[in-house]
Amino acid sequence: MTRTPRSTRRKAAVAGFMLAAVTLSVSACSSTTSLPGSGSSASSSSADSVFADAPVAKSDLILSGSTMEAIKKRGKLVVAEALDAPLLSQQDPTNPDQVNGFDADLAKLLAIYILGKPNVEIVPPASETREAMLQNGTVDVVFNTYTITEERAKQVDFAGPYFESGLAVAVKSDNTSIKSVKDIDGKNVIVGANTPAVTEVPKVAPTAKVTAFGTDPAAVQALIQGRGDAYVQDYTLLASDAASEKQIKVVGNPFTKEPYGIGLKHGDADFKSFVNNWLKTIQEGGQWGKAWKTTLGTVTDSAVPTPPAIGSVPGS
Repeated sequence: MTRTPRSTRRKAAVAGFMLAAVTLSVSACSSTTSLPGSGSSASSSSADSVFADAPVAKSDLILSGSTMEAIKKRGKLVVAEALDAPLLSQQDPTNPDQVNGFDADLAKLLAIYILGKPNVEIVPPASETREAMLQNGTVDVVFNTYTITEERAKQVDFAGPYFESGLAVAVKSDNTSIKSVKDIDGKNVIVGANTPAVTEVPKVAPTAKVTAFGTDPAAVQALIQGRGDAYVQDYTLLASDAASEKQIKVVGNPFTKEPYGIGLKHGDADFKSFVNNWLKTIQEGGQWGKAWKTTLGTVTDSAVPTPPAIGSVPGS
């Protein structure tokens, strides 16, 4: 991900965690077909629906001498993942061992696929450390809104893409006239200064009146105060905003493309193939959709989106 407002905020928030790891030791139930989510918070019923019947890889897929075998012998999947990203991967302040969100759920689902249980150890990254953490073996995978680019793919491998973000539209929660980007033409549209929205909104809404604000909080406040009809910003940032501010909601799906990939160590073809096969399995089995619906999907009026095709973008 390359957006300055979000990356700046995230780097500042995770800096204190850089030397710490949070281990999520979660017990699976005795059934081999029903693997619950972690923790006992109010969201446990949602977690149960995500992890119920989560697939577990057959033993012949855990190749001898492979990364998968090393992870299984270790007994935990080590993941680079934020602790401060609402709806993606956010640490529960009342239960530090619990991290919730779309990326967090996918990481647990991958752990279940390899280990049979959602044992995950989290090492919070900064944007500039993700490549090094994979290269030196600090982590097995990166789930961190990690946009796939050809330049990054020279240093790491990417499974996926597993999600496609991009610019989206937020409105006040009681707004029923704007349902997607198709409805913002002729409206007063708020954008973040120096973000892609500045140039993209005029392309899709040539008669919209565009007003730029210097920070995301200022833009959200302007929307709440009625100084604009809609706010266009990156989908995941808007979802985060809507999670903490109930007066706004996200409408429609992203109308530009920013494909997120699962970061892997460069050159590990067997592990990349394994992770891509797992990703396809949870998409077809419905776990991907359930993970989205119980996290990012809670702040949008949109239906579960169609996952992007695996290997569909340069660098994947």
